[in-house]
Amino acid sequence: MVIDKFIDEIEFGLKILFSPSSSKRPRPDKKILNKEDLNSEIKKKHAQLMRVNHSGEICAQALYRGQLLFNKDKSIEKSLQKAANEEIDHLAWCEERIDELNGKTSLLNPILYIGSIGIGGIASIIDKKYNLGFLAETEKQVSSHLDKHLVKLSKYDVKTKKILEQMKFDEHQHEISAKELGAAELPKPIKKVMGITSKIMTTLTYKI
Repeated sequence: MVIDKFIDEIEFGLKILFSPSSSKRPRPDKKILNKEDLNSEIKKKHAQLMRVNHSGEICAQALYRGQLLFNKDKSIEKSLQKAANEEIDHLAWCEERIDELNGKTSLLNPILYIGSIGIGGIASIIDKKYNLGFLAETEKQVSSHLDKHLVKLSKYDVKTKKILEQMKFDEHQHEISAKELGAAELPKPIKKVMGITSKIMTTLTYKI
């Protein structure tokens, strides 16, 4: 029933936003045992960077949920679900790392979640190839965004670097999977709007 699905989505959203996430895979930096020697300035900066990434993962969960709402293609559902599960790993890793760096997650996450699930839902209604195209372009932009963060990291913060490198690898694999399933190339104006929206989101969550 529609009402049951609606209730399930509310429960899932509340869990993602307000409950600690847990990963199925071990953290990529688990084997790095050296004691960190990061000053307060580096910790603050890196916590802010990871807050942006955490909010990105909040958006990713909402986008996937939205894209699954009206999708009827089983192969696409399987691909989206696999990607969503790996993004939960990312969410948990980011949360834990932010805490270790004495930072906080963004206050804007509930707003970002609501907006993203709406966008994902619209994408799933339009056309399955454009639904996959939206996924592929999102992952491509996220990979580019992670590259920029990796450059900004202090060379002494090997733990955060290891986490972001694994996240980038996963995002690239999601992009490849979407293209293999027949993702359509999105029109340039849509890509541009996605880029502008992403820039606004990253700027705000870095500060709030």
